Amino acid sequence: MAVQKSPLSLTSALSVVHDTDSDATAETNIGPGASVLYILRVDNTANASAASFCKLYNDTAPTVGTTPPDLVLRVAGGATVSLEIPEGVSFGTGISYATVTAGGTGGITGPTSDVIVDIVISS
Repeated sequence: MAVQKSPLSLTSALSVVHDTDSDATAETNIGPGASVLYILRVDNTANASAASFCKLYNDTAPTVGTTPPDLVLRVAGGATVSLEIPEGVSFGTGISYATVTAGGTGGITGPTSDVIVDIVISS
């Protein structure tokens, strides 16, 4: 898995997280700590016929399949979805995420092919 976090030069408070292979293993506390989510972009084009679910947690170390997600974004097979929130959504504990093949709390199986996740946050 290749996860990269880079500060944006537009303002020192924003960072971009770029994950080229998001899967069922949670990427934990990407802020770190309390953070605000502004953009979530999920590219599921490599999984042409299978939906993927990107789950975000207000938790620094969630257990995928047990910890209830705070936000779930369903992305159809072969599609890319962007969620832009100009006001931001606060995650008071921290932001963690994982991508699986089932919605809700219980999904624990990662997608067959790579799912690309881009997240813009402030911490």
